[in-house]
Amino acid sequence: MKLNELLLKSMDSEVERSRRALAEVPDGKYDWQPHEKSMKFGYLSDMVATIPMWITMQVKQDELDVAPEGGSKMKQERKETSEALIKGLDEAAAGARSALENASEEHLMTPWKLLARGKVVMEAPRYQMIQDTISHWSHHRGQMTVYLRLLGAKVPAIFGPSADDPRF
Repeated sequence: MKLNELLLKSMDSEVERSRRALAEVPDGKYDWQPHEKSMKFGYLSDMVATIPMWITMQVKQDELDVAPEGGSKMKQERKETSEALIKGLDEAAAGARSALENASEEHLMTPWKLLARGKVVMEAPRYQMIQDTISHWSHHRGQMTVYLRLLGAKVPAIFGPSADDPRF
């Protein structure tokens, strides 16, 4: 199996798991947070929906500065409903899928850098950074399911059944 095929299979699994979680996001809870130091629910849900954009960047760009001098120019549109979040997921996943389908083995072996204020925070081969992004995605989706439980929403089956979703 080629490296891009392996990454696509992993990404496709995460897309479906994320879709189930995003479908349970209740409306009107964007600014809710379980603690003052916690992320806002809407921001977290948006991250789960759009993190495949990072895979696209990791294939198409050589680096990303997450805290550039002068501030980020990336503006995310607030997604207030589960429908908007799922649409964002579908769009982000389609871009990542296209990027990965067109990426060669050689390209996926080339270095990619994550920067903050112009300084390298991480540097590794693209395929490794993409794998880390998929793990990061899973982590934030898990965090999001805790928020769902605290809000009284249903928690979907992700890696096995939940108290609300017995499928496996």
